[in-house]
Amino acid sequence: MASNKKSAAIGFIFITMLIDITGWGIIIPVIPKLIKELIHGDISEAAKIGGWLTFAYAITQFIFAPLVGNLSDKFGRRPIILISLFAFSMDYLLLAFAPTITWIFIGRIIAGITGASITTASAYIADVSTPENRAKNFGMIGAAFGLGFIIGPVIGGLLGQYGSRVPFYAAAVLCLLNFLYGYFILPESLSKDNRC
Repeated sequence: MASNKKSAAIGFIFITMLIDITGWGIIIPVIPKLIKELIHGDISEAAKIGGWLTFAYAITQFIFAPLVGNLSDKFGRRPIILISLFAFSMDYLLLAFAPTITWIFIGRIIAGITGASITTASAYIADVSTPENRAKNFGMIGAAFGLGFIIGPVIGGLLGQYGSRVPFYAAAVLCLLNFLYGYFILPESLSKDNRC
């Protein structure tokens, strides 16, 4: 991969991680309110369910990260990243329209599966990095996480003033725009010779 393409690819992965984590962060401030609305309960009950939602997301991501990583080794990084981005955007729409708490759980499980793409993004960085810039490139992933966790909740809090579902629409749009950006910009990083 040429130097300019590598630079563009690393920039894309940074933007992808930033948008993914920002999208995740956008919904953090409104999840308790949405749960409360769906269960017609109090904040204490919503907090318990919120804990289970977080568990569902985390355990699904833990289980599927190796599978998604293996798929990216077999089929390439680009298609897995793009599928994950598209699925993430559809998941946020599902959450925005969820009529019951069961649908929120289904959405968080889907998000856990698609969120496992973080391993693929990391593998992409490893593929396009030279030994001299590997630490810097992985540092950019860390920076994207940090920025996303700062920016996301702020945006979510501001958008949440207009309704508990508005941040989900914003997160869906961000992920869909990221998918389109990647579809046209992101080159494959893993040559067919190196696939399992």
